[in-house]
Amino acid sequence: MTDLPLIVENLSFKYRRRSELALDGVSFSLQPGQVMLIAGSSGCGKTTLMRCINGLIPNTYTGEMSGSIRMFGKSITEMEMAEISQTVGTVLQDPERQILGSYVLNEVAFGLESLGISREEIVPRAEKALQRLNILYLRDRETFGTSGGEKQKIALAGVLAMEPRILLLDEPLASLDPASAHEALDAFRQLADEGIAVMIVEHRVEDVLSIHPELVMYMDEGKCAYLGDSKGLMDVVDYHRIKLPATVVMERARKDPAPVFNPVVLPKEDKTPLIQFEDVHFSYNEDSPEVLKGINFEVHSGDVIAVLGHNGSGKTTMVKHALGLLKPTRGRVLIEGLDTRKTTVAQSAHTVGYVFQSPSQMLFAPTVKQELAFGPTNLGYSPEEIQKNIDWAIETVNLKSELDMPPLALSFGQQKRISIAAILAMRSRILMMDEPTAGQDYWNYQAFMDAILQMPGFDSIIFITHDVDLAVIYATRILLVYGGELVADGTPQEVLKDEKLLRSCRVLPTSLLKLNMEYLPRTGKFYRAETLAHLQS
Repeated sequence: MTDLPLIVENLSFKYRRRSELALDGVSFSLQPGQVMLIAGSSGCGKTTLMRCINGLIPNTYTGEMSGSIRMFGKSITEMEMAEISQTVGTVLQDPERQILGSYVLNEVAFGLESLGISREEIVPRAEKALQRLNILYLRDRETFGTSGGEKQKIALAGVLAMEPRILLLDEPLASLDPASAHEALDAFRQLADEGIAVMIVEHRVEDVLSIHPELVMYMDEGKCAYLGDSKGLMDVVDYHRIKLPATVVMERARKDPAPVFNPVVLPKEDKTPLIQFEDVHFSYNEDSPEVLKGINFEVHSGDVIAVLGHNGSGKTTMVKHALGLLKPTRGRVLIEGLDTRKTTVAQSAHTVGYVFQSPSQMLFAPTVKQELAFGPTNLGYSPEEIQKNIDWAIETVNLKSELDMPPLALSFGQQKRISIAAILAMRSRILMMDEPTAGQDYWNYQAFMDAILQMPGFDSIIFITHDVDLAVIYATRILLVYGGELVADGTPQEVLKDEKLLRSCRVLPTSLLKLNMEYLPRTGKFYRAETLAHLQS
């Protein structure tokens, strides 16, 4: 037993500034060649467990720790950080925090250089890691100019190049398009088959189950609530909190009372379009290829728009034009009839509120409350309005207890919700969100999406997502982007029925979409699995 890659015994930890335990008596062991999935609600202790294993606790995050962790027979307390880092490779939730190099090849080679490996060996290993993730074409690109999903792959490639014996992956699929996610999962399975022990923390449980993890842990409030195979997980997990395959949810939901979900209804007004894209082209500089190619569409009151497309397709670039953060190279964008070239971002913020993909790009205030007050204060709201908006926003994202905490001290998922709350508090007419569900558990993302769509104040909502089910459940309209072009614009039923088109755009049908397409002739629209269960019973 002593030569196992990882043995965790009765591990508990409490952060210095917290009164409750983040981990409470967690025990498990991991064998060579095993894939272990760790699931659980946001804030249940998954990331803290990772930090204990990779040495960030207690070297970076301080607190009270008890229990033991042994790697290949050696206590982690006897290991220096350099030794731990050569044994354990970690991919963080937010790639922005992990990428240091200016160019992709330099970034992937950074860890190898730190280990003193010769240049003759570094380049082939770095290229092999890029090839494994199908991103060798990014080799000479600037990291700054890559998309969020591409950054996720680059960070992963940097870790794979170091050939760790234990691989820790914290939400590795969060920013990846569906096809890229499955390619990454296949790579993880292959690494495990080569003898590496792989631990995956992930809210996209259904995706990870496709590579048949040998071990699954379900965590709840810092404790191990389940440890076993994936089949047993289906019986013990609260399907309201963890996103399980739609067929499993339907089977279990039939035994419960029928859920009540209010339909999405935003006010519709027959006025000038809120946003207009007119033959929009864009490139970041004169020598680079176009990122957007002839984009045309309008946003009207009442629209709930999901923007789907592969990593690097131009989704974020397109949405940034809708706020005026970027200006077209050719064509024009109008916000309430005004050309964005003639308005400032501050002026546009009265109409459009934008939630960035990475919360670290937005959060800076000493406390969550100050973070939420910043936007409405700059927009000239009264103190009473500001407090009212803060109360509504923090309630919507279910983080009222964190108002006095520094936002950057929270988990990635909590930071994401705070960044959304900061924009909610501004009460802009249009809410735009880039990957709003990244790092969120099923219950939280449904809760805040339901709350946002039922609250008065927004005329339209636009969200970029790789979560097809989010589009199925909430969108009234889908924009499908591929290679910088808008290839489809229509209702979810119109756009998502064309499986051949979806796959060509690296968007894969989910179990929920397949169920909805099967029952669409009877239902006439798309529903959550919980609702379908009772419509078909």
